[in-house]
Amino acid sequence: MMKVARHFRLRSAILASAILLALSAAAAWQLSKARCIQLVGEVTCRVETETKLVALTFDDGPTPEGVDAVLAELEPRGIHATFFLIGNRMEKFPGQAERLIAAGHELGNHTYSHQRNLGRTQDFYAAEIAKTRALLQRAGSDTKLFRPPFGKRLIGLPLEVERAGYRTITWDVEDQPEKFIEPRAFAQDILARVRPGSIILIHPMYRINQVARDALPIVLDGLRSQGYEVVTVSELLKRTGG
Repeated sequence: MMKVARHFRLRSAILASAILLALSAAAAWQLSKARCIQLVGEVTCRVETETKLVALTFDDGPTPEGVDAVLAELEPRGIHATFFLIGNRMEKFPGQAERLIAAGHELGNHTYSHQRNLGRTQDFYAAEIAKTRALLQRAGSDTKLFRPPFGKRLIGLPLEVERAGYRTITWDVEDQPEKFIEPRAFAQDILARVRPGSIILIHPMYRINQVARDALPIVLDGLRSQGYEVVTVSELLKRTGG
């Protein structure tokens, strides 16, 4: 009887441990995706302000087709934005980062390989940041802004971001290409969710992002019609004390 009781208690303890581990893993996964919460270092997903001011950001690349399409819409409107660039894309398409800087835009570090930065070594995180930092500096940017791939991070990556002197920038309004495949609906979804102090994220750089490129002028004109001024992330932080 005592053996049965001990066996039952052991099984119960194992089951409880498994449940606790599963819950901890689920909590860690959710935390890794949190846009406005970070365990180490500073993260900004938006700023609190009543002024109709928003930051516009673009991720990935740079690719010639993406840079061409975005500059064609931003330049006539006199809008400057923040581009978070991937190191190996900068190497593949030399000169594109320089084009963005020459046009007055701001650059940010989006790691070297754009892999999910969870469960890696500290050396991996440090190299991902440092290699892209060197490429950005070579292009003429000494940015202090960093964006994690897919927005994923827990402790290891934020530690290295802080050591490198960067500030993590996420977003509160992101394009949803999986839900909206028509440019006007794509744009209207973004415009419906934006508010003063928002940081908007759009992905325009790759061939599969044509809807985003087609929606961009609708987004820009919609923001203007709603009374918003569109600026870089650094300008948003500067003007709002963020």
